[in-house]
Amino acid sequence: MATRAPRTARAIARAELTRAILDSAGQQLAEIGPAALSVRAVARDLGMASSAVYRYFPSRDALLTALLIEAYDDLGEAVEGADAAVTDRDDLDGRWHGICHAIRNWARAEPHRYALLYGSPVPGYSAPDDTVTSAVRVTTAFLSIYHDAQVAGHHPATTIPLTDAEQAALVPIRSLVEPRFDDDWSIRGLQAWATVFGTISLELFGHMYRGVLDYDAHFAQLVDQLAADLGLGE
Repeated sequence: MATRAPRTARAIARAELTRAILDSAGQQLAEIGPAALSVRAVARDLGMASSAVYRYFPSRDALLTALLIEAYDDLGEAVEGADAAVTDRDDLDGRWHGICHAIRNWARAEPHRYALLYGSPVPGYSAPDDTVTSAVRVTTAFLSIYHDAQVAGHHPATTIPLTDAEQAALVPIRSLVEPRFDDDWSIRGLQAWATVFGTISLELFGHMYRGVLDYDAHFAQLVDQLAADLGLGE
């Protein structure tokens, strides 16, 4: 096996400064939100000239992209770790509970980063294609469970027949795995995914305040209900 060449002092310094820039930008996310993120403010925080920071991140959008990728990967690792922790891969109910609670736990620990990923779009910013690989890690975890459930013969609760318009709308989702998702798994899987993230967002952004008195109990019940709706415990 080839021996990896040692990193140079310049490479180490660059990595450390990149980390410092991202940490400062992350603090800005918590204090003023992504729309107000400023490379110049990061430079002031680090006691650097703006031109020096721009050599690492040439624009605010480049800095936002780096923060997005890092957050998506961090959440993806948490979800993939929770899924992998269920050693019996046929325990679809256990895998489902693992990834759902991993998402909520990460979101509660990292509310500002969650808001960056799933909150309001940043005005004037469009995420580039190089965020996609990181962004789909969580979605892939859901799709993996749905795929394994369909192959194993699990059936979601009965759905109303899909309209022609809905059939056309769900073509991208249905074609993501082989065998293709049937009607029930297409709509119920998407519905469950949206319910998990919608509930977490409502909680974090304060929209269930005084409507739900115990968020932990409510989310646990919701995850149980979705598992039952999806037929994962059959």
